[in-house]
Amino acid sequence: MDAFFAAVEVRDNPELKGKPLIIGALPHERGVVSTCSYEARKYGVRSAMSIKEAYRRCPHGIYMHPNGEKYVAASKIIRKIWLTYTDLAEFVSIDEAFLDVTGTEHHFGGAKKIAFEIKERTKLETGLTCSVGIGYTMMSAKLASEEKKPDGFFEILSAEALKDVIIDRNVRIIYGIGPKTAEALQIGGISTVKDMLENKDSVIGILGNSGQHYINLAEGKDERKLTPYYEGEAKSISRETTFQHDITDFDYLKDALRLLAKELSLNIRFDSTFARTVTLKVKYSNMKLITRSKSGEVVNRAKDIYDIVASMLDSVEKKPIRLIGIGLSGFEESEYQQLTLDDISTKKDVVKNETLDKTLLELQRRYGGDIIKSGNEIIAEKRFKYEEST
Repeated sequence: MDAFFAAVEVRDNPELKGKPLIIGALPHERGVVSTCSYEARKYGVRSAMSIKEAYRRCPHGIYMHPNGEKYVAASKIIRKIWLTYTDLAEFVSIDEAFLDVTGTEHHFGGAKKIAFEIKERTKLETGLTCSVGIGYTMMSAKLASEEKKPDGFFEILSAEALKDVIIDRNVRIIYGIGPKTAEALQIGGISTVKDMLENKDSVIGILGNSGQHYINLAEGKDERKLTPYYEGEAKSISRETTFQHDITDFDYLKDALRLLAKELSLNIRFDSTFARTVTLKVKYSNMKLITRSKSGEVVNRAKDIYDIVASMLDSVEKKPIRLIGIGLSGFEESEYQQLTLDDISTKKDVVKNETLDKTLLELQRRYGGDIIKSGNEIIAEKRFKYEEST
């Protein structure tokens, strides 16, 4: 998708069209850019950039917090469209996927026709544009999709064509080479793909075994196979919050966890999914990151998730904290747990509570998660918002 979060906001508010829109933290907050419009990118603003740096480069931009619910809703429509053309799809983010159409393209008139159908249907059904690339490997398809953004189409159908595209570009064009690896290569005098191919021994000397892997990619050799996505089999989901000031009040941290637990709970309950593993993520003011995990009976209710992470929070070192988060994994479609004699004796109450629970969930599905809140959630939300505003 093209500048996905920003594009959704522009779609829903046409007054933002043509303006430098930055989604992420606000200028006075700590945080980073999630994504930005192409108008903002003209000023050098990029995803993952510090919000302070983004504001320095584009002080006249429009800054907004992300709206996760809207983006997830759009993503579900997009995935449904894309999965029309193959069941071999690997979603690498909320708005990006590899599709292997080798075995299905003949049903639709070829890969190129599929590409343009995807572009047309995505625009028609979501009001958003996407860029599609066709390649003979995963890396070539990825690079092709980025070559003509936004709303683009490009093909890289052979190793020779791939090398023509990347030969004079920075080594970071190679899939998997990040800033630290690129810096290590640059120190060794290797800045471009051409430098890599002309100095293979040096690349291997600097990067070790991974050096040969990157050389193979630069030569157009990519034997990776995508990992198919199946509905309901996401490996994990998580939510986190970065505080504007380091927090030492652990009751306040639990308020934050309570709200994150509710958001995650709704996410998996709408899909009738349960999680077996709950993870607490804590980042201290010195940037030290720790995680704590607990696996056991499956859960999907906010209170159960909250009780687990709150207990784990009690056991961590009491130092100033800048970020806290919750992760869920080990997903199952059904709830399996051993019933005790007490459970069986109160079966009528259980059925009654489950009926009420399903009714409340349907109201939340129809009217939004905030339509129903527990007393503890209301207290946590009020305190959380008050503290953040002051």
